[in-house]
Amino acid sequence: MGPLAATHARMGHVPATVIVGAQWGDEGKGKIVDLLAQDSDLVCRYQGGPNAGHTIVVDGETYKIRAIPSGIITGVASAIGAGCVVDPQVLIDELDELEARGHETAGLVHVSGNAHLIMPWHVALDGAAERRLGRLQIGTTRRGIGPAYADRATRIGIRVQDLLDPKILREKIELAASEKNVWLERVYGIAPFDVAEVVARTLVHAERLAPYVEDTSLLVHRALQSGRRVLFEGAQGTLLDLDHGTYPFVTSSSPIAAGAAVSFGIGPQRIDEVVGVAKAYVTRVGEGPFPSEIPGEAQELVRELGQEFGTVTGRERRCGWLDLVALRFAVRINGITSLALTKLDVLSDFAEVPVCVRYRLPDGSETDDFPAHQSDFHHCEPVFETLPGWEEHLSGPTLPPAAAGYVSFVAGALGVPVTLVGTGAARDAVLTLSA
Repeated sequence: MGPLAATHARMGHVPATVIVGAQWGDEGKGKIVDLLAQDSDLVCRYQGGPNAGHTIVVDGETYKIRAIPSGIITGVASAIGAGCVVDPQVLIDELDELEARGHETAGLVHVSGNAHLIMPWHVALDGAAERRLGRLQIGTTRRGIGPAYADRATRIGIRVQDLLDPKILREKIELAASEKNVWLERVYGIAPFDVAEVVARTLVHAERLAPYVEDTSLLVHRALQSGRRVLFEGAQGTLLDLDHGTYPFVTSSSPIAAGAAVSFGIGPQRIDEVVGVAKAYVTRVGEGPFPSEIPGEAQELVRELGQEFGTVTGRERRCGWLDLVALRFAVRINGITSLALTKLDVLSDFAEVPVCVRYRLPDGSETDDFPAHQSDFHHCEPVFETLPGWEEHLSGPTLPPAAAGYVSFVAGALGVPVTLVGTGAARDAVLTLSA
């Protein structure tokens, strides 16, 4: 029995599993989804847009996936849910690249007609707003994600299904552009978009994408009803959740596990397992508080060893020691039933490995729980416990004693079994542990 078959055997071959990032994103979800997709029938992206990427290494080939669920590399049917925002040009480029590399997409990629489109003015407004904020900027990827979600919330967004009706599409573009051009010109001093040009370009996109548009809620419902195995993946991590993350340094949607049910229009009781994905350390991109951030040269070493640079932006990721307070919070609000601990190999160069076990609050008290008030979180200090390192490569079928002790310490502190451990970049560099 292989690692994936063993994992699903423990899960009882449950039909619905959510893979959720348990930190600030970039946890290695793509690799875990790619692995579990081999035993799944449908892989579904439930939130986010092309501001987040998954890097997957298969047979020595590297894939950087931005829009399509990463299960497509395995040839598994993939769906993009209503909770996502779609940049049509990015999606088309990704479809073209996958097909050029020998991966079939027709009949396998399904895009919800209720997902919203990222339009050119969203990208322009995203960048302009960040520049205007100056030192108070949030640290967005400037891919238009936030403005697209904002238009969705104010009910003036353009949806994927609008691509199927040229008359409605033209009317919606003309209405939206007339408003956005005023903002671009008068507030940000940016040249307006030519409406006719945007309409013409979007109609070309519509022709290419029309065969992929589908009722993904019905697709998932029928799959679950027939006992097929469905895997849901988010784009970002728990601490970037719009409602429960470190606001305002968050994304504009809900990466937490409950977001899967909302995006695909299924009842929450239909989700059977939630697999949290966390690095053996922690990283975050952009601005915002980061209690366990590593000071000095040690951070540079972790960044270099882990190749901690954004898949989409190339930005350096900030690196910290594993934060069990934040991870315990992620377990609680996602209902995580098991944990995949990735990139354990990155810590192999360290003789000792600190782990943040508590926060010291501004009043001097200590807590095991994630602070509910932002001021407490912004000013808390990490309390570390130092574990012995293993200082050897993780290449065998079992972990060295100190590495195994590290994994056991994490599982014990969280009260959740660690069932998968990443020991390298390749697809097969994953150990399956007994629960």
